[in-house]
Amino acid sequence: MTIDPRSHTPVYVQLADILREQIEAGELAPGSALPSEARMTQEYGVGREAVRMSISLLRSEGLVNTVRGHGSYVRELPQRRQVEVPPGGSVIARMPSGRERRVMQLDEGVPVLEIRDAKGDIEVMAGDEVELTRPPD
Repeated sequence: MTIDPRSHTPVYVQLADILREQIEAGELAPGSALPSEARMTQEYGVGREAVRMSISLLRSEGLVNTVRGHGSYVRELPQRRQVEVPPGGSVIARMPSGRERRVMQLDEGVPVLEIRDAKGDIEVMAGDEVELTRPPD
C-alpha cells in the first residue's frame, strides 16, 4: 500500500491505515517495534510530523504504546477476565481521567468500564482487561 499525497485523506491517516493493517494482519506482532521515524519518512515519503501524528492516532486507538527514547511498540493484548454484570446492574464505558490512567497504569486510548450493582456501588475496571458476562436466565 502506498501513500497518495493528492488524496483527500491526510497522509498521516493513510500511514496510520497502513500500520493498522500490518498490525491486524500480524505483520507487526504484539511487542514488536514499529519502524523508526526516519525509516518511515524515507519509506513512505512523508514528513516526520506526519509519522508522529499517525503513531499518535494509533496510540489513541490503543494499538501501540510509546516509550520515550526507545520508540513505539505494538501493544500486547492483556489477559481478559470474566466479570458478571450483577442482576439489576449496569455498565458505562468512558475514557479514564488522568488520575485513573496513572493509578490503573492504562495505555492511552484504553477506556474504563464503570460496573454498577443494584445498590449503586461502582467498580471501575480497564476496558481491555474485562469480558462482561450476564447471569444465565
